[in-house]
Amino acid sequence: MLNANVTIKTNDNNNFEQIHWYAIDWQDINKKVNNLRKRIYRASANGNTKLVGSLQKLMLKSRSNKLLAIRRVTQINRGKRSPGIDKIVVNTDKERNLLMHKLIDNNLLSVKPIKRVYIPKRKGKHRPLGLPTILDRCRQAVVKSALEPYWEAKFEGSSYGFRPGRSTHDAIQRISAIVCPGTTRGWILDADIKSAFDNIDHDFLLKIVGNFPARNWIKAWLKSGVMEEYQFTKTTVGTPQGGVISPLLLNIALHGMEDILNITYDKYDHLHPKSEYALVKYADDFVICAKSESSCIKAKQIINDWLNIRGLGLSEEKTKILHIKEGFDFLGFNIRQYNTKSRRRGVTLLVKPSKDTIKSFKKRIMIEWKRSFAWGIDRIIENLNPRIMGWCSYFNKVVAKRTFIQLDRWMWMRQARFACRRHPNKYWKWLKEKYWGRIKARNDNWVFMDKSKDLYLWKLQWTAIKRHILVKGKASPDNPALRNTGKNVKLVNQSTSLRPDRFFGVDKKVNALFV
Repeated sequence: MLNANVTIKTNDNNNFEQIHWYAIDWQDINKKVNNLRKRIYRASANGNTKLVGSLQKLMLKSRSNKLLAIRRVTQINRGKRSPGIDKIVVNTDKERNLLMHKLIDNNLLSVKPIKRVYIPKRKGKHRPLGLPTILDRCRQAVVKSALEPYWEAKFEGSSYGFRPGRSTHDAIQRISAIVCPGTTRGWILDADIKSAFDNIDHDFLLKIVGNFPARNWIKAWLKSGVMEEYQFTKTTVGTPQGGVISPLLLNIALHGMEDILNITYDKYDHLHPKSEYALVKYADDFVICAKSESSCIKAKQIINDWLNIRGLGLSEEKTKILHIKEGFDFLGFNIRQYNTKSRRRGVTLLVKPSKDTIKSFKKRIMIEWKRSFAWGIDRIIENLNPRIMGWCSYFNKVVAKRTFIQLDRWMWMRQARFACRRHPNKYWKWLKEKYWGRIKARNDNWVFMDKSKDLYLWKLQWTAIKRHILVKGKASPDNPALRNTGKNVKLVNQSTSLRPDRFFGVDKKVNALFV
C-alpha cells in the first residue's frame, strides 16, 4: 500500500507503472504479506488443500508480495550487488520499477542459467556458488512466500536451519537440553550430508512439491543450467547454492527424518521417553543422540538408505560416532561433558566456541591488523569494532567468558606489536601514553583508543553473557494461533540475524546461501 501523497503514473515511453519506492508504507506491505502467510499456514495445518492452493495463487499474484520481494533482493540482502549472467544489478527506483514490470510477465522462457563462481573455504578448498539473475531471485522470493508457510505447518520441531524465527542458537540449545547431565542419550551421531545442494534428485523434489501452483517455475529453476566461463552445462540434479528458494527446497527434501527414526513426542511436545533417538537438524548438518553406540551405528545406516532415495548420502569424512564426553563441534560451537567435583552428578555440560572458530577469528583479525598498518587509529578502531562485537554477539549465548578474556590478551599483544612496529625508536612510556588510556566506567587502564576523538577498541570480555531462549516445539511465526502468546513461542528470535556466516571464524558450508 502506498501513502496518499504518493503519485503513481504511467510513463508513455516504457508503458509501466512508476513507483516512488521511498514513500511506500513497508509496515503495511509486511502486514499484508504476513497475514496471507498466516492464512496459508492455518489452511495447511487444518489439511484444507483446496484452500491452500487458492491462497497460494493469491500470494503469487499479490502486489505487496512482489514489492517486498524486490525490496529484499535489491535493497536488504547482502548479495544485492552480485549480478547473475546478465551482469545486471538493480540500484535505482527506475530499475526497480522495470523489475516490477518484468515480474508480472509469467514467461518461463525468461529463466536464465545460473552463474557459477567459487568461494574459498578452509584447507584451501573452494565451494561452488550459483548466482541466479536478480529477476530470477525476485521471482524466487515471491514463490518462497507462497510455499514456505505451507511447509512451516508440516516441518518437524527439530529442524532449525533457514526457517523463520529459528537460529543456530536454538539448535545448540536443543542439543544441550538433550545431552545435559542426567539424561540417557549420551552417544552422538554427528552427521553431514555430502554436497547436499548439488545432489538433490529433481524428480523426488518435484514429486514432494506436488500440485503447488508455481511448480513449473521451480522446475524451470532446477533445470536452468549453469554458465561457467562462457561454458553452459545442463543441470540434472541439485539446486544452486545462492538461490533464494534453495534452502527451503533443501528443508523440504529432508523433511521426514524423525518419522524414519520413529521419534515421537507427548502432548506437551516433549520427547517421548521410549523414543530411541533424539534429532537436531540444521539444514544439511544434523546430530542424532542415542542411548548406545550400536544405536548410532543403526541410525547411520537407516539415514543413509533414506537419503539415497533423495539422491543424497552421508559424508564418510565428516560423519562420526562418539560419546558426549569426547565432545564435538557443531555450527561453530564445541559441546562436551566434563568431569567435575562441584556438581552432584560429577559431570557438567559446557558449550563453548570451538577451537577452529577461535583460530579462524584470530587469523582474520591478524589480517586486518596487517593491512591497517598505515591507517589512522580512528579508522583502525572503526574497522575492527564491528567485527569484534559481531563475533561476541554470536558467541555470548554460551560459556564464552574465559574465551573472551583469552582473546583480549591476544588482542593486546597485537596492539603492542602494532605500536612497536609503527614507532620502533620510541620508548614504551611514550607508546602507552599515545595508544592506551583509561575508561573509568570499565576500571581499565589499558584500553586501545584514539584520545583525540574519544574512540576506543571494544574488549571482548566487556560483552555480557546472555542465555538464549529456546523456541518451543513446532512453533512458527506463521502460526496465527501463537500471534499474541509470547510465553508459548519466540515470534521474533533476536538471534536470527546473528548468522554464523556474518562473523569471522565460523566456517559454515551454507554461508553462500545469504546472497
